[in-house]
Amino acid sequence: MIKTELCELLNIKYPIFQGGMAWIADASLAAAVSNAGGLGIIAAMNANADWLREEIHKVRTMTDKPFGVNIMLMSPFADEVSDLVVEEKVPVVVTGAGNPGKYMKKWVEAGIKVIPVVASTAMARLVERSGATVVVAEGGESGGHIGELTTMTLVPQVCDAVKIPVLAAGGIADGRGIAAALMLGACGVQCGTRFLVAKECTVHQNYKNKILKAKDIDTIATGKRLGHPVRCLKNQFTRELFKQEYNSNISDEELEKMGAGALRKAAKEGDEKNGSFMAGQCAAMVHKEQTAQEMIEEMFAQAEEILNQANRFCK
Repeated sequence: MIKTELCELLNIKYPIFQGGMAWIADASLAAAVSNAGGLGIIAAMNANADWLREEIHKVRTMTDKPFGVNIMLMSPFADEVSDLVVEEKVPVVVTGAGNPGKYMKKWVEAGIKVIPVVASTAMARLVERSGATVVVAEGGESGGHIGELTTMTLVPQVCDAVKIPVLAAGGIADGRGIAAALMLGACGVQCGTRFLVAKECTVHQNYKNKILKAKDIDTIATGKRLGHPVRCLKNQFTRELFKQEYNSNISDEELEKMGAGALRKAAKEGDEKNGSFMAGQCAAMVHKEQTAQEMIEEMFAQAEEILNQANRFCK
């Protein structure tokens, strides 16, 4: 079985995280992934502390394994949520969409393992100095908010830049991606798109169906003009948003309004025309619904076989 320093550090069986996907990563999915031996994550998204507290209490009735909370630093409720994870003694906090520096001291002092998601070596070094336990190097192949560098180039550079463990994320949906990540120097992976079709995932079935039907060129990145690009599956909404980015008669504020609430429409309502179906470029590699347990076991069995083959070739 593949074990890395991450397993001992977080007391998990497999070195894999489930991504903190807004409107998707709830207690149900987090508990399933944690029970399967990975680290399940609840997404705090733009929700307030009361909503998150309920999800934390819920996940603790569903698993006695470690879990984490993803805090989106752009959230208007980031301050109150940052206090809540201390109050609730959450073991792991994953951060995204910003610099977690202002919260790091209190989290570290509370014994929370802080794991920021980064898209550059500069940010990786910064969070390491602030006390991060692990860092997630996320390439632009991922779904949702993305950076410029690809996973293949970003991960080894981050591994060279910091002394703390590094997870790889972006475009990883099977054992081949896990094996590649380990060869690049990572000690584990974070997956989002693959877990969208987990049987325990409560996302709308239309969302799952779009992932299962996706082809290799079916994602698009919008929002570059606004400075925070997002990768989604192509549909009427994303094509129109992409088109309007190049319309000088449309203001940035109007563009922002176009995207408001679109993810919820996809995740909760299954609105195939007006929803934002965030997904990574690996969506075309996801072919079936499975339990989180089946997914993780299948991925790591494949990764182990690949690494054993590579070892034989090198002898």
